[in-house]
Amino acid sequence: MSLLMRQQPRLLCLLCQSRAFSTSYRRLAAQPAKSTPKPAPAAAANAATTKAVPPAPKAVPPSPLADAPRSYGKRVEDFTPTPLSRPIGLPYPPEAGQNTGIDLRTLKQRRDDFVNYDKHLERRENLKKKISRPYFRDWGNLKFHKGKTFIAPPRLFKGELSLFFPNLYGRTLVKTDKEPRDTTPVLRGRVSVVSVFSSMWAENQCKTFVSRESNPAVGQIIAGSAGRAQHVRINIEEDPLKAFLVKLWMGSLRRQVGGEENYGRYFLVRKGVSDEIREGVGLLNSKVGYTYLLDPHCRIRWAGSGPSEDHEREGLAKGLQRLLLEHEANSKKQ
Repeated sequence: MSLLMRQQPRLLCLLCQSRAFSTSYRRLAAQPAKSTPKPAPAAAANAATTKAVPPAPKAVPPSPLADAPRSYGKRVEDFTPTPLSRPIGLPYPPEAGQNTGIDLRTLKQRRDDFVNYDKHLERRENLKKKISRPYFRDWGNLKFHKGKTFIAPPRLFKGELSLFFPNLYGRTLVKTDKEPRDTTPVLRGRVSVVSVFSSMWAENQCKTFVSRESNPAVGQIIAGSAGRAQHVRINIEEDPLKAFLVKLWMGSLRRQVGGEENYGRYFLVRKGVSDEIREGVGLLNSKVGYTYLLDPHCRIRWAGSGPSEDHEREGLAKGLQRLLLEHEANSKKQ
């Protein structure tokens, strides 16, 4: 009797288990999963059209100045300049306020950057690059064809393929305004011959392209353009002592540039010219003068470096005349 009573709970448990068994789960699992209805072709087309597609970035070809001598990197033992085969410049259009060299960070942002280890490594790399640059490398590179980095192209670059001249920030020769200005508002809307230099040697090289004695045709075309063409000078002096000496001689500079209408077309730039800008527009030697021909959209359509040659002076005058005709035709269409 006691043995029967001991086995009774086991029998009850088995009975309960048999009652709890059900095949409903198996039947539910055996049913096929309901497929989600496919959207109608019209709805799919509308969804595809409403989806924002980011524009493809503008492809920048390799620089045509890859083998040109620089103030940094490996020393070049032999170099012969060649004509520009591709446009030079930056891939994005310039805007006022860019490349000013002014630190606009707040105190909190400066503190966060100061304790950021990644930013510390970046600053250390920049300092290493500046320290490792040979001081007399630019002077040594003048032995290659008087520092000529490249030869001007035989014709203008196409507008849709041309790259942009950067915005720079500097003080002008205007007597009533001593605050620095942006170059983009002055360059935009006009055909511009831009001379970029950093020393008297470089300035004299730029004059071989545009001066009355060397290339009088350029001055005549600008004078007869009714304000649609201009000559802009950009003096880059990153050394504080040299910049101070240039400011002392601003009276002499005003007499050199001519009338008061040219005072706002001379810029003394002290900072903001980064290595990216120098590589983009070809400013590879600070002791060499560079001359650029820009259209009203600040695109570099033609460029020359160092002392000019006969065909370069002729090409600059023809390119300037052609850009004026192109600008006049576009103005009539608008």
